[in-house]
Amino acid sequence: MSKLFQPINFKSGLSMKNRFVLAPLTNTQSHADGVLSENEYRWLTMRAEGGFGLTMTCAAHVQAVGQGFPGQLGIFGDQHLEGLTKLANGIKNADSLAVVQLHHAGMRSPTDLIGQSPVCPSEHAGTGVVALSIKAVEQLIEDFICAAERAEKAGFEGVEIHGAHGYILAQFLSGTVNQRQDQFGGSIENRMRPITEIIDGIRTRCRKNFLLGLRLSPERFDVYLPDIIEVAHSVLSDGKIDFLDMSLWDSFKEPEDKAFKGRTLLSYFSELDRGNVALGVAGKLRNPDEVRQAMEADIDFIMLGRAAILHHDFPLQMEANSDFIPAKNPVSVDYLRAEGLGEAFITYMSGWKGFVG
Repeated sequence: MSKLFQPINFKSGLSMKNRFVLAPLTNTQSHADGVLSENEYRWLTMRAEGGFGLTMTCAAHVQAVGQGFPGQLGIFGDQHLEGLTKLANGIKNADSLAVVQLHHAGMRSPTDLIGQSPVCPSEHAGTGVVALSIKAVEQLIEDFICAAERAEKAGFEGVEIHGAHGYILAQFLSGTVNQRQDQFGGSIENRMRPITEIIDGIRTRCRKNFLLGLRLSPERFDVYLPDIIEVAHSVLSDGKIDFLDMSLWDSFKEPEDKAFKGRTLLSYFSELDRGNVALGVAGKLRNPDEVRQAMEADIDFIMLGRAAILHHDFPLQMEANSDFIPAKNPVSVDYLRAEGLGEAFITYMSGWKGFVG
């Protein structure tokens, strides 16, 4: 049996039936207040039914001021519990692990969407962002932890902390964006302190077998590859998370920094001693050959985005025919509707060049 279809046992005690994870995908289908919609429920549960071992929600914001896009799922208040509970049950009933990604957009929150100036680790002239006070950073950490507790209460089996793509935790990691002179700035140890305190808080306040993951991205948005390698090494060595999710945009690319070329970007992370923490990768895994190639790079699971949009049952199709040929873009609106995308999601995908035609 291919490793792709073998179970993986996470350190906290839960098991995933295969190595296919639905990547956390922006789909703009929640209600304006962050409450789950029927369209988002259908989109996610179809992927669970399609054979994904773990089904992850889109980025769910932990503070109202942290919203990053219209139609974003919320997890910052108990008004979200009813929808979240329904979603967790729907995913689990399909024999897929149910996980929420916890998110705050920070300075990337659109002012017209949140109705105020966005927040950031530091002020930056001409941007209109507001620097977080120490008390506000502590509240941010607390709200990530509370969101994890809310996910647990709703019946989810775990959460992933979004520390990638230039959102607020990645803004703390950036030595360019983060100009603080306190315990949350300066050294990489200080800049990653919000992440480590969130991890510690979730581990203390949620049950022992509650899955905990972290997403990192090592390039773009003013982060420095050696810093992210150090962050990854630190969390892997501590062993408090169940999995590390590396979002690379392209799983097979070389680093953009000339000083680190000559090998794949992924290899800088797959070579780290990870003990019993699982390592996954996302980025341009669109067909069976690419999925197999990624798994050969000493990782534990793969995360599908675009491929999962085109085929809600990608894992089942690949299990039935290891060389099945995925649909090619552009695809029709009717095709996407049949794959469980609502109108708002289809409109969003129409903005991806060559995806819808």
